[in-house]
Amino acid sequence: MDMNRRQFFRVSSAGLVGSSLVALGFSPTAALAEARNFKLARATETRNTCPYCSVGCGLIMYSLGDKAKNVTSEIIHIEGDPDHPVNRGTLCPKGAGLLDFVHSPNRLKWPEIREPGAKEWKRVSWGEAMDRLAKLMKADRDANFIAQNADGKTVNRWLSTGMLCASASSNESGYITHKAMRSLGMLVFDNQARV
Repeated sequence: MDMNRRQFFRVSSAGLVGSSLVALGFSPTAALAEARNFKLARATETRNTCPYCSVGCGLIMYSLGDKAKNVTSEIIHIEGDPDHPVNRGTLCPKGAGLLDFVHSPNRLKWPEIREPGAKEWKRVSWGEAMDRLAKLMKADRDANFIAQNADGKTVNRWLSTGMLCASASSNESGYITHKAMRSLGMLVFDNQARV
């Protein structure tokens, strides 16, 4: 297209006038005149901690649902918590992709066990999983607890089982977990932050 300078100024000024009229509301289409709602306006905010690493970044999860009984809300958006002292609203690439993790069909949501010799995992309730865990821990502690060493000194040790704790927990929950495991005689005890 051949255009001289005068034609260029005419086309440019016509485009400027047309866009100014649209910006002022003189648009013939109803779509531009309609105000859009903010997508998080009806969402419920829930604060949480990122599950990936030992940093413990704060999250704000937004969910939509009618809050009726027996209705599960759906998480629609996840962002960093600007009021959290650890990350101050920023997230790493893993944390920024948490929405995909939450909606993944491969995400494990319930406890599963595989019986000895079985090839398949079976889903169990949380109560059954906790009871099984407590029974297996008690059986192992009863079989391997060392009350006294070779010199006859009382040591009260349990060396065959260890505990790895979450590092994103608060100081209080870490202290309680530490006291509970030490009271059982467990010496093999570590935190995820060191791994």
